[in-house]
Amino acid sequence: MKDIQAVKGAAHQNLKHDSAVKQVQGRADYTDDIAEPIGTLHAYLGVSNVTHGKILSMDLSRVRQAPGVVTVLTAEDVPGVNDVSPTGRHDEPVFPTEKVEFHGQPMFAVIADTRDAARRAAELADVDYEVLPHVLDPVGAEKAGMPLVTDPLKLERGDVEAGFAAATHRISGQMTVGGQDHMYLEGHIAFAIPGEDDDVIVHCSTQHPSEAQHMVAHVLGVPNNAVVVNVRRMGGGFGGKESQMNLFCAVAALGAKKLNRPVKIRPDRDQDMTATGKRHDFVIDYDLGFDEDGRIQVVDSKFAARCGYSSDLSGPVTDRALFHADNAYYYPNVRLTSRPQKTNTVSNTAFRGFGGPQGAVAAERMIEEIAFALGKDPLEIRKANFYGDETDGRNVTPYHQTVEDNVIGRIVDELEDSADYQARRKAILEHNAKGGVIRRGIALTPVKFGISFTATWFNQAGALVHVYNDGSIHLNHGGTEMGQGLNTKIAQVVAEAFQVDFDRIKITKTTTEKVPNTSATAASSGADLNGLAALDAVEQIKARLVAFAVESRGVTEDAVEFRPNHLRIGDETIAFDTFIKEAYMARVQLSAAGFYKTPKIHWDRASGTGRPFYYYAYGASCSEVAIDTLTGEYRIERTDILHDVGRSLNPILDKGQVEGAFVQGMGWLTTEELWWDDAGRLRTHAPSTYKIPLASDRPRVFNVDLADWSENREMTIKRSKAVGEPPFVLGVSVLEALSMAVASVNDYRTCPRLEAPATPERVLMAVERLRTQG
Repeated sequence: MKDIQAVKGAAHQNLKHDSAVKQVQGRADYTDDIAEPIGTLHAYLGVSNVTHGKILSMDLSRVRQAPGVVTVLTAEDVPGVNDVSPTGRHDEPVFPTEKVEFHGQPMFAVIADTRDAARRAAELADVDYEVLPHVLDPVGAEKAGMPLVTDPLKLERGDVEAGFAAATHRISGQMTVGGQDHMYLEGHIAFAIPGEDDDVIVHCSTQHPSEAQHMVAHVLGVPNNAVVVNVRRMGGGFGGKESQMNLFCAVAALGAKKLNRPVKIRPDRDQDMTATGKRHDFVIDYDLGFDEDGRIQVVDSKFAARCGYSSDLSGPVTDRALFHADNAYYYPNVRLTSRPQKTNTVSNTAFRGFGGPQGAVAAERMIEEIAFALGKDPLEIRKANFYGDETDGRNVTPYHQTVEDNVIGRIVDELEDSADYQARRKAILEHNAKGGVIRRGIALTPVKFGISFTATWFNQAGALVHVYNDGSIHLNHGGTEMGQGLNTKIAQVVAEAFQVDFDRIKITKTTTEKVPNTSATAASSGADLNGLAALDAVEQIKARLVAFAVESRGVTEDAVEFRPNHLRIGDETIAFDTFIKEAYMARVQLSAAGFYKTPKIHWDRASGTGRPFYYYAYGASCSEVAIDTLTGEYRIERTDILHDVGRSLNPILDKGQVEGAFVQGMGWLTTEELWWDDAGRLRTHAPSTYKIPLASDRPRVFNVDLADWSENREMTIKRSKAVGEPPFVLGVSVLEALSMAVASVNDYRTCPRLEAPATPERVLMAVERLRTQG
């Protein structure tokens, strides 16, 4: 008998991304690669050229008469509801009817024979406005009385007033944390193909196919079952394609159904950046009390956010900022208040971390303040404030969830040792003490990140698994592939469960036709939710196969075992595909729909209490920088990372996620500056004016390790942990290291209070400010 080899590509193995070779060779299909049927038309948006104003008149006659134009879509062409708000607040029209609320707001769409013709025609509109005052920043919005919501979240525990009364030291300050553009390789795109009756198929680049389906149906005035949304893969998402794709899907579908012809819309990069939302920027006020050892006794902090003109996802984003305002630290007495503000800017949206990184940055600023005030190493202050356990009672969050899986102490201790932090910090202090133009800094920062959607109903997933009669397997699930390797991981789970090789699994596009009511691939939950849904489907099929084996061979259930590409049934060993053929001939059902919902979680927003997170992911990074005190320019000399992903489903993919998240987080805090002029125009709207990190910006030495001893205490898929968002916060170590380098110019007597992003200009200004203070 042929030897039975081990299963290739099962869970916990290093397996290359299933699309990697195709992507490198240019053979991976994206929405823009779909062959266009004869008669395909192209759409482009016409946008506002004022920041805030009443629409007095809009003459589109020149647009309609332009060469190649077939039709122009306005609010009058919406047969259903003129709204694509993801939260149901009805404050985000497809096309405005009375006023525009940010510069670049879509007002109409041109449908033409070619994209170029549509783009040129969109510039010909004659619009008359009554210009109104505008507000661009959260502080100005707060002064103008423009809160976005009337029920901002407050998290409170302990007695804040008593805490301040008892505190030995007290510091207050304010920090500005900038926003960030998603800057994906593939921008927004939607391609709608009309069908009979109410039907329409929409191919698009979205993280949330079901929401796009619901929004298109909502706008068209048809039931959800008339709309099919397909997503094969995305060229990056990062949260920007969770809700922002709604508009483009709606416009393409409107045009397709009106004209009964396929319609594609793909804005250029400039319009993509001006018309779609960003990471929320925050202005954070903090007031804290602490003792002589640097232990925090009380925190009172307020988080004002620039949300843009509509609600979008700003409510939950600003909520999550509060959930992570503790980062890895215990606050005995705490009050955290959210203050989301409406502004005349594009509506900000989800971005990797979903507000969590902004909260964590505030926590690290407070640690830094304490360290400078007491003249201590910030790492010493961090360790003094880490969450504890049930033995010391220092394990309850501001939202009253008990931290049960705390490993941050071990993570930090191991990284401190492997990165040789203490010796390097000593050498840096000695280097800076000599003076000179080049100053150095080092910082080791932690992350504790909660995993689950705080909107509890999103913590569910479905999957569909078919085993065909030749033994090949078809896998479909509700998650979307945006380059993170989700499909590869879930196929590994299926392969291991069936004990077959990975190559036997066919991973197909995400489509609302196969798995309904999906949740967004967001909140780092893609593998957790969809992996367990797929496993549920596999276990159903396996149970039927075992029952068939028992019936056909006259053995007991424990005599049936799935082995690599075979089954052992009593004394018989039979190839998997041979047995599948037998089962098919015996009319055994070889298909199953799986389902999973996250257990244990609950959240009462009104009281600010509950268990919003199933578990926490932990990590730490140590970064060393060098700055030029004459120019403010800097470089990252070295970064060491130790990150906790539980028992990794695919270590090499997880390492890639950690590396990418760190670099993206580093970019957010250093070079990626969004800038609006006084007229409300976004000036950083292209790669020429908006600087993401380049290959040359990465750390010169970059060491990334996974905590291979970790295993999730909760029953997640294969005891793994989420990896998409938590390592983004590791970039904070760069900001903190820059702060140390800047502080050296006045012998570390003053906290530099660097704003983020800490561009070279801001670093130089901080250096000059501290030199002036002496």
